[in-house]
Amino acid sequence: MSNLETRPAERTCTAGEQHAGVELLMARDVPLGGPRAMSVRRTIPQRRRSLVGAWCFCDHYGPDDVSRSAGMQVPPHPHIGLQTVSWLFYGEIVHRDSVGSLVTVRPGELNLMTAGVGISHSEESPAGRRPPVLHGVQLWTVLPSADAAVEPHFEHHADLPAADVDGARVQVFMGSLVVAGRRLTSPARTYTPLVGAQLDLPPGGRLELDTDPAFEHALLVDAGDVSFAGDGPDSVVPPAALGYVAPGPERLVVTAGDEGPARAVLIGGVPFDEDVVMWWNFVGRTHEDIVRARADWMAQVGDAGDDGDGTQYAPGAAGRRFGQVRGYDGGPLRAPALPDVRLRPRERRA
Repeated sequence: MSNLETRPAERTCTAGEQHAGVELLMARDVPLGGPRAMSVRRTIPQRRRSLVGAWCFCDHYGPDDVSRSAGMQVPPHPHIGLQTVSWLFYGEIVHRDSVGSLVTVRPGELNLMTAGVGISHSEESPAGRRPPVLHGVQLWTVLPSADAAVEPHFEHHADLPAADVDGARVQVFMGSLVVAGRRLTSPARTYTPLVGAQLDLPPGGRLELDTDPAFEHALLVDAGDVSFAGDGPDSVVPPAALGYVAPGPERLVVTAGDEGPARAVLIGGVPFDEDVVMWWNFVGRTHEDIVRARADWMAQVGDAGDDGDGTQYAPGAAGRRFGQVRGYDGGPLRAPALPDVRLRPRERRA
C-alpha cells in the first residue's frame, strides 16, 4: 500500500531505547487523502519508536464496508529499500506490479513484495462481486544496506504454517516462531531475523510462545481485550494499539479477556542496527537517496521540473528504475513535494 499522505514527513528511523515491561504505542488516525480516501490507524513509525526489529511501518485498517464503494484504490506508485507485507483478516485485494505479478490476496495468505533498487505496484478491491468487508494490516520491513539494492521481486504464499493450541490458533506469515514445542517457519524470504504472526484466541484463552531473547517484539491488537507479557493492568494492550517488549524474554504470554475472542498480530526481530531515512514510499540511508528516488519516479511519470534544491529532472530520464504496472485503470500517483528540511540519520541510540 502507498503512503497517500499529501505532506509526508521525512523521518529518521533508528532503533529506540529499551523499555522495561510493556511500552504502549497508541495509534493515530491517518487519512490517506484523495477522492477515494480511506483512513488507517498507524502505530509505527512514531516519535517514541520508529522500528521493531526491521519492521518500520504498521497501518491497520477496517473493517470497511466496500460493498457500495470502490473499496481500496491505490494507483501505481514506487518503493525502494523495503519489503511490503500485505495481510488480510477479511476481504480481497488485487495486486499488480512492474515485475509482472497479478495476484489476488485473501485472508490467511501473504503478499510479499521486495522493492530493492526500485519497483512500482497498484492495489485495488476486485471489480464486480467481492467480499463486502475489507479489513487487515499493511506492514513494511527495512532492507539492510547489503540488500537494499537487490533486484525487485514478488512472492505470494497461500500455504502458511499454523498451529492450534487449546482453542487458540497461530499462523506465521514471516520468519519463525515456536508454538507448543513446534517451530513454525514461513516460506517467505526475509533479509533480517524477524517474525510476523496472526494470533486468534477464544474468550479467556492463553498462549505461551517460546521466543528468541535477542528479539524485540510488539503486539498489534485488532479485536478483543488482550494482555501481553504479563497479567497486571500494565500489560493490557487495547484494540488498535501496539504493545512493545524489549529483548530479553524467552517466553511471551498472550491472554484474551473473558468477554469475547481476541485477534492480534505479533511482530518482532533483532533490533535493527542501521539508521535509515524514510519518506513517502521510500527507505534510504541519506537525504540524497530520497531526493534521487523521487526525481527518478517523477521523471518516469512525466513531470519535468526542479526538486527545489537544484536537482533537475525531465520526462523520460531514469524511466526504467521502477518499471511499469500494466492493467490498472488509471494513471500513476505523483510524489508529494519534498519537505523544506534536510534530515540526516542520527547515531543509533543504545
